[in-house]
Amino acid sequence: MEFVPPVIDYAVVWPLLLVAGMGVLIMLLDLFVSEERIRQWAPILAIVGLAASAIISISLWNSGRSAFSVAGGPPMLVADNFAIAFNIIFAITGILSVLLSINYLQRTGRDRPEFYMLMLFSLGGMMLMGMANDLILIFLALELLSIPLYILSGFASPRPESEESSLKYFLVGAFSSSIFVFGIALTYGATETTSLPGVVAAAQNGTTLLLLSGAAMMLVGFSFKVAAAPFHMWTPDVYEGAPTAVTAFMSVGAKVGGFAAILRIMLVGLPTLGGTWATAIAFLAALTLLVGNILAISQTNIKRMLGYSSIAHAGYILIGVAAAFNNPNGLSAAIFYMFAYAFTNLGAFAVIVAVEHKEGEGVLLENYKGLAKRYPWVALCMAFFMLSLTGVPTTGGFAAKFFVFRAAIEAQGLIWLVLVGVLTSVISGYYYLRVVFYMYMYEGEGQIVMKPSLASVIVIAAVATLLLGLLPGTWFELARQAVFHSVQSLAAGG
Repeated sequence: MEFVPPVIDYAVVWPLLLVAGMGVLIMLLDLFVSEERIRQWAPILAIVGLAASAIISISLWNSGRSAFSVAGGPPMLVADNFAIAFNIIFAITGILSVLLSINYLQRTGRDRPEFYMLMLFSLGGMMLMGMANDLILIFLALELLSIPLYILSGFASPRPESEESSLKYFLVGAFSSSIFVFGIALTYGATETTSLPGVVAAAQNGTTLLLLSGAAMMLVGFSFKVAAAPFHMWTPDVYEGAPTAVTAFMSVGAKVGGFAAILRIMLVGLPTLGGTWATAIAFLAALTLLVGNILAISQTNIKRMLGYSSIAHAGYILIGVAAAFNNPNGLSAAIFYMFAYAFTNLGAFAVIVAVEHKEGEGVLLENYKGLAKRYPWVALCMAFFMLSLTGVPTTGGFAAKFFVFRAAIEAQGLIWLVLVGVLTSVISGYYYLRVVFYMYMYEGEGQIVMKPSLASVIVIAAVATLLLGLLPGTWFELARQAVFHSVQSLAAGG
């Protein structure tokens, strides 16, 4: 049998190559360049690689290009607008996380180039998650995303909390990956293919119990990754024990990466199972909202509080996913929500990094007493981030929840889920506004150490959160184009 080489469109893979390649370059330079110089250059190289990746991704908008097609078969990688939108979110997340980390690493004495190298490799996995058009490739992307995060969670070793965080994340991650792989095996047994377009074609011929079982196992596997209840229990412990800069990065990157794959598999690969998916995800969203918001109330450690907050926001995104089966705007709303969440959450964690005067110290709510009098602009930005996470008007968080709730109302039979979402949003106001209360209503002491890189993250995140709240229509329209383009590409044969 004659070997047919795959068709490779390098424009499609360049965003991935730049991110992963820059990680490799930092690793090689560490062998030949002095320690002081590589510490200075590593974050710069990381930002340059991510910025270049974002620019190339934007240039592919509406191109519908793909890569790694064999003998006229479906491509392994696609660069539809869906994938490009997620690539942009990942690049922004990476750039802000690098800027946030500079201050933290230098202050804690952990300024080592391998930190940025691991972050870039994880970002490469995230990008691959959104672009993958094959279940096997999605699994490889999942591992490329996860393994660097396991190491980064323990980057503060020998701190026991950091080592515990790394071990818990690794064990839960390995468990969830095995469940996901088992789901792939069942799906392959039912459809005789791992290609998403092939799975679509096979599913249209009839749904079998084997296919439903495979879909359920894949959903469970990804529920661990996005911290959806009842698969959430690792999240607060990992968020609390990991270095704060790593917690900020994983709170956005890992969650958005997981949802990129969920949306690709469920809405592109298994649209014929919409009725079954929608019901299961709606109940999963309701449980996630209740668990995340209620358990966050009793937290006194702000990192643990935002850990439970992260669980709750997975529930809000799941509302959009559940609505997407009957309303295409549900998928657009979910994408918009993740974009707004990225800026808001990274901005909040940037303030946490500034207040955390010593590693593992300064992360209690009491440490925010009197912040408004000592550092008024920092407190103002933190208050704005807390209001955005609550969903107060003129913030990106409000616009995101509005679009998600509207999509669910327009879909059939999900008004009850919207009521749960509104109720839990009211509950969330207690623990978010408690931070604001501490900052403005108490006296306090202490100083924060903030370099320009960290200050720039706070300012950029605050401005972006404000713009997304004041002018949400433009950004939501781009999210709609991402969804429309991916659906059109699928209809044309993947």
